[in-house]
Amino acid sequence: MRFFNLYQYLAPLLLFPVSYYLWLRQYQANQAMVWLLLTPPILFAYIIPGLGTNWLKLWTFNTRLRLGQFRPHHGFVFGTATSLFALLTLGPMPPSFDLLEFVRAGFILGSVLAFWNWIYDILAIRAGFIIAFNRPYAAGRGAEAIATDYAPVLFGTFGCCYGVTIRLMQYYLLDLGMWDIVWWLVIGGNLFILITPVIGYMLSAYLKYGDHGLKAFT
Repeated sequence: MRFFNLYQYLAPLLLFPVSYYLWLRQYQANQAMVWLLLTPPILFAYIIPGLGTNWLKLWTFNTRLRLGQFRPHHGFVFGTATSLFALLTLGPMPPSFDLLEFVRAGFILGSVLAFWNWIYDILAIRAGFIIAFNRPYAAGRGAEAIATDYAPVLFGTFGCCYGVTIRLMQYYLLDLGMWDIVWWLVIGGNLFILITPVIGYMLSAYLKYGDHGLKAFT
């Protein structure tokens, strides 16, 4: 528990400036590009868990600083780690863009985020820092079963969408220089990243349980 209490504050305070600097160096001081690529995981981590905790009551954070059941700095905790993973796994712009490159970026980042967020949530649930009110929790099963019920599909689908969006923005804005469509990319990319993981999770729940998976089990 002590690790998670420290990490939730140290990660955004210490690692977010590091992540920003590395992205800025990657894109040769192009501030606009850096913010376009850094903001999607932050928005995702505020909107989806925010609704999941305070509206649907699917999770809660066992921490002192909360807004309802949600910690107000969660977007930067998740966004910092996610942006670093994206930078390390996808690397610089590819020499050419084709369908295989978009598939590769989505698959790699999706796999990485699915694995590491699954591990993180197992440990956080085991420590009592996160409580996920799903069927395995109600059945009294362990942290591995509870986290496996949602983490791989939710974070894996998110990572896949984020990886594809990064490559799309690189292709249209940097490779083709089409900054006149930047707002279409911002709106479309963020909607893609927000909606698709939720649909993926709901489909997974339907296949396993025959319902949408958005009901809390206490």
